[in-house]
Amino acid sequence: MDPNTIADALPKSWVDTHAPPSLRPYLRLARYDRPIGFYLLVIPCWAGMALAHLTRPWSASDAVLAAGFFVGALAMRGAGCTYNDIVDRDLDAQVARTAKRPIASGAISVKSAMLFVLAQCLVGLLVLLLLPPLARMVALASIPLIVAYPFMKRITFWPQAWLGLTFNWGVLVGYVAIAGAITTPLLLAYAGLFFWTLGYDTIYAHQDKEDDALIGVKSTARLFGTRTKTALFMIYGACLILLAYAGILEAGELASADRAIILSGWLPVIFFAFFLSDQVNKTDFNDSDSCLKAFKQNKLAGISYVAVLAAAPSVLRWVETF
Repeated sequence: MDPNTIADALPKSWVDTHAPPSLRPYLRLARYDRPIGFYLLVIPCWAGMALAHLTRPWSASDAVLAAGFFVGALAMRGAGCTYNDIVDRDLDAQVARTAKRPIASGAISVKSAMLFVLAQCLVGLLVLLLLPPLARMVALASIPLIVAYPFMKRITFWPQAWLGLTFNWGVLVGYVAIAGAITTPLLLAYAGLFFWTLGYDTIYAHQDKEDDALIGVKSTARLFGTRTKTALFMIYGACLILLAYAGILEAGELASADRAIILSGWLPVIFFAFFLSDQVNKTDFNDSDSCLKAFKQNKLAGISYVAVLAAAPSVLRWVETF
């Protein structure tokens, strides 16, 4: 493997085995060797679409929109990571897990990284044009959150909370693109997914807590310390309750409200709860590999939640035939 491979990247990603050597630093900078982040960014977008479709039929154009969200997640996560590494280049150089990142190691200059941010943002702009006007406005409203995020670890022990606000903005965009409005169920879903990110990024932050303490970087991992397991049960509990309530309110408009509430409110959350409780119970918060494994599990957890939520109306129609 290339000696510049980042510690938490895939052992043999396509970046290391197939990408041209000249492009590898840029692909690593955008985290293409660590695809989990792309999914964690697009899952809220898809969750917003699925929530809006609890009371609306799906159409062929939704497939185009879902694909657009995926491309947008690739571009904007890459741009966000590049920007984050520009801001954090001095801190990254002092942390074992991040010292080999392209900017911190000197493989890419700050000027080149800035141009790379611009190129990725242009791709995101093309995806933005696919959205209805209100959804575009909602998407653009996330920019202040994105710009401020890298600085949060310097001023508060809750940078994971800021990431929760930022990374889950897509649920607002996905829902508004379908429903054309911001509703109470949507805000509840946004709050629920906020707690999801607060939880999984706390687990992720436990990998760096020793180095963070030495250089003064703040995190909920450091804040919670030995109480992390208790904190995560509370955080994930809030996540599940809010998501269930969002589905219940959205599905409550259907004629067969009782069955819809069970299928749309509770069933997706039950699947989600299985993964989240497994993370809390099985993770050794003093072992980096254990923390990384639990963090990566959230890809399957999130996709499972969205899949069950999206399938709920079809299952309901099938149930009503009996």
